[in-house]
Amino acid sequence: MKIDFANLQLQYQTYKDKIDSNIQAILNKSNYILGEEVQILEQELQNFTGAKYAIACSSGTDALLLAMMAMDIQPNDEIITTPFTWISTAEMMALIKARPVFVDIEPDTYNMDANLIEAAITKKTKAIMPVSLYGQPADMDAIQTIADKYNLKVIIDGAQSFGSIYNNKTDSNLGDISTTSFFPSKPLGCYGDGGAVFTNNEEYANKIKLLRVHGQNKRYHHKYIGIGGRLDTMQASILLAKLPYFKKELKDRQKVADHYTNGLSKILQTPVIKLNRSSAWAQYTLRVKNRDIFQLKLKESDIPTSVFYPIPLHLQECFQYLNYKQNDFPISEKASNEVISVPMNSFLTSEQINYIVSHIKKIYN
Repeated sequence: MKIDFANLQLQYQTYKDKIDSNIQAILNKSNYILGEEVQILEQELQNFTGAKYAIACSSGTDALLLAMMAMDIQPNDEIITTPFTWISTAEMMALIKARPVFVDIEPDTYNMDANLIEAAITKKTKAIMPVSLYGQPADMDAIQTIADKYNLKVIIDGAQSFGSIYNNKTDSNLGDISTTSFFPSKPLGCYGDGGAVFTNNEEYANKIKLLRVHGQNKRYHHKYIGIGGRLDTMQASILLAKLPYFKKELKDRQKVADHYTNGLSKILQTPVIKLNRSSAWAQYTLRVKNRDIFQLKLKESDIPTSVFYPIPLHLQECFQYLNYKQNDFPISEKASNEVISVPMNSFLTSEQINYIVSHIKKIYN
């Protein structure tokens, strides 16, 4: 049985007419940089998320960078985050010479453990950056309460969670600034790199709009040091073609997740979604012992898998200068040795899911 991890080709074929039409319209106009489709997309993203401002940009990584630049994060400022995430989260802090400060994760959601944040706060702490890992927002009420108590900013790394809900709000409408990624395999993806920054703060929004065009407030006049951080018009047109179907895709992803959970929860650890939130299901992640053997047996049955993430950030070579060591964050380290993600997309059929579930059960019998 042919099973695709993200099924981008089938998604394209399903929406092909609209996607091709939108791309052709851009080619006909040849307006490739900040064309009107970018502004239209930003308005649609605002409508979808409820955030007052949506600024499209070149990637989820650049979205984090733009957020910190808008907040004027300085060298040696500290930002508290999780070590169990993709490198962009802490990498952008390091790039501007701020210092990532890690706290361990919850063992069930894999998100930052809010109970550990206060102990990590120092006079240098300027912000907290929770990550909505695998598609589920972190404990934002607890995190926001701490941020308010210590006058800290909150930047949400929502690269995997666009469309998720926390207390009846999208996670793009939480914190001081929220970011997301439109990398092709994300819940809402374009056909290259892309991202967005969301905020309800007009000052941040106006600054980010300038920062993404090299700090330029009018042609050849530069108010800030910025970056080339624009979303190109072609990618905006692709996202505009896909966005009308996104709510249905989120519902279909939830059905896939429910199907997996019903079939697997009695034999191994399946994802835990808290009552006051939903997941965009960027990944469906299991917890297994002897992961290499488990992965090999699924591969033998033509079932693709992936590991997000095998090495926590505090043990990465590039962060040696932070002076963390093995066993500093034991829950993250244990998770990094046991997590494995199985195919997750809105086009998986019941037959395919049953095939995957049955082969996982065989491993445990």
